[in-house]
Amino acid sequence: MTQQQLQHLYWRAGFGIHPNRLKSFSKNRKQIVEALFVNSKSNTPIQLDLSFMEGVTIKKIKDNPEFAKDIRAKSRKKLMDLNYAWINQLAQPKELLREKMTLFWANHFVCKSNNVVYAQQFNNTVRVHALGDFKMFVKAISKEAAMLKYLNGNQNRKAKPNENFARELMELFTLGEGQYSETDIKESARAFTGYNHDFEGNFNFKSKQHDEGPKTFFGKTGNFSGDDIIDSILENKQCAVFISDKICRHFVNPKPNQKHIDAMAEVFYKDYNIEDLMRFVFLSDWFYDESNIGSKIKSPIEYLVGLTNTVPVTFEKERDLIKIQKLLGQTLLDPPNVAGWKGDKAWIDANTIMVRLKLPSVILNNTVIASGEHDEFKKKFMKKHKGKLPFKTIPNWTTFLENFEAVETKDLQDYMLQGTINKGTADYLKTLSKVSKQEYCVQLMSLPEYQMC
Repeated sequence: MTQQQLQHLYWRAGFGIHPNRLKSFSKNRKQIVEALFVNSKSNTPIQLDLSFMEGVTIKKIKDNPEFAKDIRAKSRKKLMDLNYAWINQLAQPKELLREKMTLFWANHFVCKSNNVVYAQQFNNTVRVHALGDFKMFVKAISKEAAMLKYLNGNQNRKAKPNENFARELMELFTLGEGQYSETDIKESARAFTGYNHDFEGNFNFKSKQHDEGPKTFFGKTGNFSGDDIIDSILENKQCAVFISDKICRHFVNPKPNQKHIDAMAEVFYKDYNIEDLMRFVFLSDWFYDESNIGSKIKSPIEYLVGLTNTVPVTFEKERDLIKIQKLLGQTLLDPPNVAGWKGDKAWIDANTIMVRLKLPSVILNNTVIASGEHDEFKKKFMKKHKGKLPFKTIPNWTTFLENFEAVETKDLQDYMLQGTINKGTADYLKTLSKVSKQEYCVQLMSLPEYQMC
């Protein structure tokens, strides 16, 4: 594998790779790819200190409004801690590919919870199944407390079925629009009646609230359970095509090749093994086509984690991590709606591109690269903070220099920019001073091309 192909693989399967690691790789693609899966066999859950919930019961919450208010406030604070913990786990992963897949699936099985116990549990469930059996994954998600609350599954009762989860299960999670009828939604909703959870977040099936009557779904009639409905959905090859399409757009190219999607679906439909599907993608020659390298706009999280992966950074105030996520348009644990973030070109607009081009100098140099009198970043953000920078950081340039020790300053762009550099940028790079490796790094990160991976 070439240097460019290795960097491409590690941007899609992770958040970039340091030059000092590239030297240790063999040329054998199969060995390199297999190592990604071997290193992600295990699973490291996020485990916050949630001792504030010990002894808390639903009765105490209902009987004491002040106590309930305090618990909600503590839960909101802990949700911020969960955000920091997740960012840290992405930036310093023990299982690189599993963490990248967890980030992907969290924007597929979109869910939001104000209860940190449920949110942490959901996040860890996604992590457990991120490279496993998709059928088991969907069934596990259908029983998660966070999802049951988010899509009103815990209100789905025999006497009054709630169709929210049944609809999103097919439209967003498995088949896509136009692959089912309104009758299929109504009938499948009946199959999920009785799904609930206890206060601690454990799944609790309430048989008295479950509709035991016959249901007709996809032309078949029977006393179907929720799991039966999921089995029936996955029997439809459209599910394999729908998921393959989404994975292809995310990991290969936002403008996918239908032949590649069809080939992926053939692999996935055999047994819905996510690991086998991703292995097929990463081993395919077409994955490394030049048209795919640098074709994808980094999500805000990919951008932020990739930047701090290149130059490790300590934020003086952890909450600034959330401030940056909000500025960039993607705050972990806070999706805009059940469809999640659209991605690709939706990540960039007039405001977010301005922020992206300025952030490297703010985060890594504690300054702002000047853009003349019309510098909108200074107008909008410096003014808010009375002329001071909006965040204080401590960049670890020593580690950066160690990781890039073997790279000459003039060649830094070959490791930091993915894909083809246009002539205008190439000419601009020639004019930049290359005396300081740190300064050149910041200047490269401040280019539009750095937004691509």
